[in-house]
Amino acid sequence: MIIAPRSLGVTDIVPLALGSTVLGTGGGGDPYIGRLMAQQAIRECGPVTLVDPDDVPADAFVFLVGMMGAPAIMVEKLPSGKEVLEVIDVLSKNLGRKITHIGCLEAGGINAMIPIAAAARTGLPLIDADGMGRAFPELQMLLPSLDGINATPLALIDEKGNHLVLETKSNRTAEGIARGVVVEMGATATMAFYPLTGTQVRSSLVPRTFSLAYRVGLGLLQARKDHQDPVAAVATQIGGRVIFTGKVVDVMRRNVGGFHRGQASFDGTGAWSGRSLAMDFQNEFLMAKIDGATAITTPDLICIVDAQSGEPLTAEQVRYGQRLSVIGSPCYPRWRSEEGLRTVGPSYFGYDEPYSAFIA
Repeated sequence: MIIAPRSLGVTDIVPLALGSTVLGTGGGGDPYIGRLMAQQAIRECGPVTLVDPDDVPADAFVFLVGMMGAPAIMVEKLPSGKEVLEVIDVLSKNLGRKITHIGCLEAGGINAMIPIAAAARTGLPLIDADGMGRAFPELQMLLPSLDGINATPLALIDEKGNHLVLETKSNRTAEGIARGVVVEMGATATMAFYPLTGTQVRSSLVPRTFSLAYRVGLGLLQARKDHQDPVAAVATQIGGRVIFTGKVVDVMRRNVGGFHRGQASFDGTGAWSGRSLAMDFQNEFLMAKIDGATAITTPDLICIVDAQSGEPLTAEQVRYGQRLSVIGSPCYPRWRSEEGLRTVGPSYFGYDEPYSAFIA
């Protein structure tokens, strides 16, 4: 099995960015911006050491880092790259302890790239893991929450250097307060949160996410090079299957409360001709219905790629007239637990129907 290189160079970022965008299920922020940030940091500071979670010492001290807010706004308000260093410093000073490793909040878009840039600029190792195994829209929607681990103290910083450290009694409360602050910061902010030990890293994060993203991206690039079907290559690498291919005929979107919300509608082409698909999203793709019947819901992965090139798209990149394929894939198993479904299942997002596990 291919794993990501233990030393990440500039050229490794391309497959990593592609794969993490697939896994991000439409969310996580703009992958192109993130890729440029990671590549520039490596060019200026040198390669990043990627560490398997099983090799992280028990007494390690880890922060998860990334951005919070509406992904569409991140494209307009570009981060400089210095924010993540400043927010790490703010949280370290608050806790009176320096971190030893960088952790990834979610496998998606810019939020998979920011930890790489942070690791390059701090010289700290990056852990080959993340908090979700995909992307979700709210900060309590990480596996450490299921283990009772506090998201706070949480540090937030905007592009102007305004920052705060938040401490709350529950992670759901942290989400509500932080979301309101981020709206005041202009709808995006960089954060460091979920202080973890090495022992907690091994028990509460999804292992080897960067390696999976690397395989997905590498498989996609190889399929293009070999003139094979890139969509099929993506589906194979994530253990999923294509559930629909069609043309985008309508997109409704809006930024509400720090989220990018909306729905996209497709008319089927090829084998799906005469059929329709409706897709809901809140930063991430949450539910897909084919001909009015639910085909797949959160927390399983709903990934959208270009029907010809296999290029993955985020929710804010979906436009009228595009020919796209929708790939479904089972989520990380812990999300299918009773507590996991209470946190990220259909009912949490207001859907009045039970979760039915997607079968690839």
